[in-house]
Amino acid sequence: MNLLSIENLAKSYGERILFAQVSFGVDEGDKIGLIGVNGTGKSTFLKIIAGLEPADGGNVTLGSGVRVGYLPQNPELDAGSTILAQVFKGSSPVMRLIREYEQALEQAGLKAGDAGQQKQLIALSQQMDALDAWQLESSAKAILTKLGIDNFSAIVGTLSGGQRKRVALAGALVNPADLLIMDEPTNHIDNDMVAWLEQYLQAYKGALLMVTHDRYFLDRVANRIIEIDKGRLYTYGGNYSYFLEKKADREELQAGSERKRQNLLRNELAWIKRGARARTTKQKARIDRFERLSAQKSDFAVDKLEIEAGATRLGRKIIELAHISQTCGEKALIRDFSYIVLRDDRVGIVGPNGSGKSTLLNIIAGRLAADSGAVEIGQTVKIGYFTQESSEMDESLRVIDYIKEEANVITSTDGGTISASQMLERFLFPPNVQWMPIAKLSGGEKRRLYLLRILMGAPNVLLLDEPANDLDIQTLTILEDYLDDFPGAVIVVSHDRYFLDRLADKIFAFEGNGEIKQYPGGYSDYHDKRMPPEPVTSPKTRSGKDTKTAAPERKKPRRFTFNEQREYEQIEAVIAGVEQKLQAVVARIDLAGSDFELLQKLVAEQKALEQELDELLERWTYLNELAENIAKSPG
Repeated sequence: MNLLSIENLAKSYGERILFAQVSFGVDEGDKIGLIGVNGTGKSTFLKIIAGLEPADGGNVTLGSGVRVGYLPQNPELDAGSTILAQVFKGSSPVMRLIREYEQALEQAGLKAGDAGQQKQLIALSQQMDALDAWQLESSAKAILTKLGIDNFSAIVGTLSGGQRKRVALAGALVNPADLLIMDEPTNHIDNDMVAWLEQYLQAYKGALLMVTHDRYFLDRVANRIIEIDKGRLYTYGGNYSYFLEKKADREELQAGSERKRQNLLRNELAWIKRGARARTTKQKARIDRFERLSAQKSDFAVDKLEIEAGATRLGRKIIELAHISQTCGEKALIRDFSYIVLRDDRVGIVGPNGSGKSTLLNIIAGRLAADSGAVEIGQTVKIGYFTQESSEMDESLRVIDYIKEEANVITSTDGGTISASQMLERFLFPPNVQWMPIAKLSGGEKRRLYLLRILMGAPNVLLLDEPANDLDIQTLTILEDYLDDFPGAVIVVSHDRYFLDRLADKIFAFEGNGEIKQYPGGYSDYHDKRMPPEPVTSPKTRSGKDTKTAAPERKKPRRFTFNEQREYEQIEAVIAGVEQKLQAVVARIDLAGSDFELLQKLVAEQKALEQELDELLERWTYLNELAENIAKSPG
């Protein structure tokens, strides 16, 4: 059943086109992940579908009786409401009844013995029975508990920003909806909560449309990916891994079309330069074709964020933490923690919300003095601290002035210099955006700009507090590549499991009562060590004896078989033949132009030949190693 249809949707802000002529539909059972670079209009797209913002053109049509739920990226809650009342803010009859019942229950506690109050409570209880609302109330409390909130009567205005987001998430999950729209649902929840949310949404009966940067989450929950790219919408029928594969195919096809266009342009330009005579219709048509090709915009020009920044020299002594302890009221956040930061450290920090992860970074950065213990920082250390909130950003500044406050130019890794404007372009801020006030940027663009400012300072130690929050997947991917070659230490707090697996070679886990335990490896290694080990049984031989006690076989010297000898003599010629076929296919792709069906066949043929070539090269390596071993063996 179709729940929602979108036809020719368009939206722009001034000269900035977010998307145009976008059409797609949502069916029952769809779990859709929406991705795209920050600033492409993902959040705006969700708001239009949810009916919270008008489109410039096009139609959004809901199926009859379809209920839509919406979780914004930065939810606005009723500061004077209790947590439970906030969760039940929905407009459906059952939501109104539960709110009324909770208020009556609270009043009954305040007015013990009031007969009228008790009578109202009994009447509401009967209505709760009739609408089967008890299960919904129980689910709400269970979800809140899973999200780390157990004081249901607490006032929303007393909560932290992260706690408010979790209350809003609970409300979105509890309110009955046929289509649930969520903008960054994994922000402000820790790793265990993300894992729970994955399982919950995998079993969710309604359809989902969500924006998230969490690649593991997309892989395990989404069964469809839509991408906004340069104002267009591309649909992929699978999870995130499938999307990566098919996007590569699409860009390969676009590259072939662009090469064809460029070849035609070169040929036509050469003809024009020879002195085209425009007397005949044929010659005029050829000139017209040249002008059309010149004016044609290429869809293949892919925005690519590039991070290239030098770091200042790092001496032998970096950062040493000795017996650090820190409390918050009566709660121990850090207890007797010591560590010596190494030059090439890649440390990931994990733990429940409120356990003290950001506190540890603040102590390392010198922004907070520990209750006890000592922090020693080497003289050559220059810390770049990417905080969670970026509250120091003056949004009245122009984009380029904000960067120039840190540096006008930086020295690149090859010894050259890069200007602030050039770095902004590499970070996908074109010249017209550079002169805009920061206030006009999207939330993700502000985070990307803040990241650039940190790197413009050429730090040699990076502290990153939840860098995955509000950064798009492309930015995260390039940041990961940059950190691979970063000539210094990196310490990161993150709930993004993929990011930690990609970056960290050790994990610091906050495990309660101020204890910080160290684990080697990335997040998956840490997670596996936390799980109870499965019983291991020794593999058996066919006779049933333990293989550990079986006598080893005596190995005979290895020799070529007849077929292997023949293959060894001929394999180089076979490899050369496959390479020639591959070159011919690539040449045909260049000439295929916009013939999409032919391009698909050629790309498939190219992939098959590349795979065959890889297998042949692997076989060639094996046969050569075998030949060398045979030459070395006696007899």
